[in-house]
Amino acid sequence: MIQRYCNLPKKNSFFLFGSRGTGKTTLLHSVFDESDTLFIDLLEADLMDQFLMDVRRFEALILEPQHKNKRVVIDEVQKLPKLLDYVHKHIQKYKRQFILTGSSSRKLKQQGTNLLAGRAWVFNLFPFTSFELGSTFDLKKTLERGTLPDSYLADSAMDSKEYLNAYVGTYLEKEIQQEQWVKNLEPFRKFLAIAAQMNGKIINKSNLARDIGVHDTTIANYFQILEDTLLGFLLPAYNTSLRKAQRQAPKFYFVDPGIKRALDRTLTVEMLPQTIAWGDAFEHWIILEIKKNAQYKRLDWEFSYLRTKDNVEIDLIVDRPGQKKLLIEIKSKEKVRAEDAKSLETLGQDIPHSDKYLISCDPLEQIFGTTRALYWQSAIEILFS
Repeated sequence: MIQRYCNLPKKNSFFLFGSRGTGKTTLLHSVFDESDTLFIDLLEADLMDQFLMDVRRFEALILEPQHKNKRVVIDEVQKLPKLLDYVHKHIQKYKRQFILTGSSSRKLKQQGTNLLAGRAWVFNLFPFTSFELGSTFDLKKTLERGTLPDSYLADSAMDSKEYLNAYVGTYLEKEIQQEQWVKNLEPFRKFLAIAAQMNGKIINKSNLARDIGVHDTTIANYFQILEDTLLGFLLPAYNTSLRKAQRQAPKFYFVDPGIKRALDRTLTVEMLPQTIAWGDAFEHWIILEIKKNAQYKRLDWEFSYLRTKDNVEIDLIVDRPGQKKLLIEIKSKEKVRAEDAKSLETLGQDIPHSDKYLISCDPLEQIFGTTRALYWQSAIEILFS
């Protein structure tokens, strides 16, 4: 079994959020024994129907003699947010441990749900990292399939493709259509495909709205849905005043390369080094790898990007409290040169007290001015080992 790097508390109550298919339930079953844990899955229709008819049945269940001394795991708690009132009560009154998983925070936020007033910590589980995969990690497979467990570990590329296509279909059916988060599903389908094609690009809501035939506010809501359902995140523009004018719109990244490829229908296209598609996917994956590991290490890092009006860009800026800012340029090249560090050297002059990394597929470590050029694996190990 692949060891996950999400270090969960054994006694304190916590939320475990993550997009569908990241392995939340599998992880909890591996960490907590069924002999002292009551597992409640709200995706079980019969059980969910019982609680919908009378939510007090939940409290009766966890107070049954065979369960009253057990910790309680509730899978997909966003399906019935009212349960959190009972959870809050039992954490306070009986000091029981509750573990609450969710693949969406949207319903919880919409209903102003009681999020336990800080009595439950919050953790996130992501698709596999390269650290977790260890010797089984394969860069080409990662860029083609992503690292959702069932996709990456599938027996064949065809099985992975079928899984990812079903994943996207299930997302539209279960997360969007059932919850009625959009009035008309067809524009949202178009939005998903275009958003996937624009993955890692600066968002222009007006152009998107025109292409899809909706209002700018609808596009903003669509991106919020993707964030709330943990399918992706916005990367804001660096907001400190610089002498060079910069663009302020954010970028958007999907949480996994495989999901992105399923949405833009490129799963059958082989990823080949030295192509634009490979370079874009490599940059996407490196940014994901850094964000995921920072979360697992519980580092309070903030991320942004910088691009000037002259299209000079720093791919990732990491604000690390108590440390120098980290400026990162990402290249998929197998041999980098000084010119590849030019944007870091140029724009880095306006961001004093910063470290500069050029991360690539070049195995040779080099120094270009004040920039340290590192093989991607070495860079990740330096940052997180």
